[in-house]
Amino acid sequence: MQTVIQTLPGKEHDLGGGFIVRRLLPSAARMAVGPIVFLDHFGPTRVEPDRDVDVRPHPHIGLATVTYLFEGAMIHRDSLGVVQRIEPGAVNWMKAGRGIVHSERKPPDLAQASYQSHGLQLWVGLPQSQEDAEPGFTHTPADRIPAAASDGAEIRVLIGSAFGVTSPVPACSPTLYLSMRLPGGTRFELPPLAQELAVYPIEGRLSIDGQPCPPAHLQVLAPGVTATLRSDGPAHLVVLGGSILDGPRLIWWNFVASSRERIVRASADWAAGRFAQVPAESGRIELPDRRPAWLA
Repeated sequence: MQTVIQTLPGKEHDLGGGFIVRRLLPSAARMAVGPIVFLDHFGPTRVEPDRDVDVRPHPHIGLATVTYLFEGAMIHRDSLGVVQRIEPGAVNWMKAGRGIVHSERKPPDLAQASYQSHGLQLWVGLPQSQEDAEPGFTHTPADRIPAAASDGAEIRVLIGSAFGVTSPVPACSPTLYLSMRLPGGTRFELPPLAQELAVYPIEGRLSIDGQPCPPAHLQVLAPGVTATLRSDGPAHLVVLGGSILDGPRLIWWNFVASSRERIVRASADWAAGRFAQVPAESGRIELPDRRPAWLA
């Protein structure tokens, strides 16, 4: 049986000044892996003092954002009044539910610094029963993320349960998110830990059952199959997935929903200023001018 059933390339976007983001999900070939409907890999990029990397206030519904940094730092602010510095190794879970607004900005202490920015952001679709739930934010510091070791691999269980440990991050449905480091020459057996799984190499040379993994490509694994990972040298990767969502989802701009009506309503509410505001924030990101045919 073929182990890798899809190889999804990252589509690069330059956010300005050479700050590159690679979008792996959603893609034309696949909308989700388990409940994960969105995957962005940003950096590694050198942020200079004159580079504006701030993301102004913008809304979300029907999803949870997961922000995880390898390098750098940012300040999260949201309409619940949460102000949280995000640093490498911590997991930041923001449940949008019926609606939340947030911003991500350069920390004041780094305003005049030159530093490296590198990380991942996921969107996890919420079960239909929680699409209209109250929003929330949970910060789990790096020292509370459980670690495990298996076949020479160093594993951090960011979300979910694997290799005998369970993350405290409050996922809303079965979700798996692992950060793994393999020494050079490692042979690692990755069991089918979830209904759907994918492997994404961050750095280093990796193969799955003898098939080389090209950089910046998401490797979707066949269900129920144990995959043999091999690293030619030191390698860093993430494993992500979980249980399939309870029905199809629509995605437009920052909104995820099981019905068109929810997205229409959220769009109208943002245009009319009916979302809660982020305290002590200014500015906002407006709705895109172009809409898909199904939303027009």
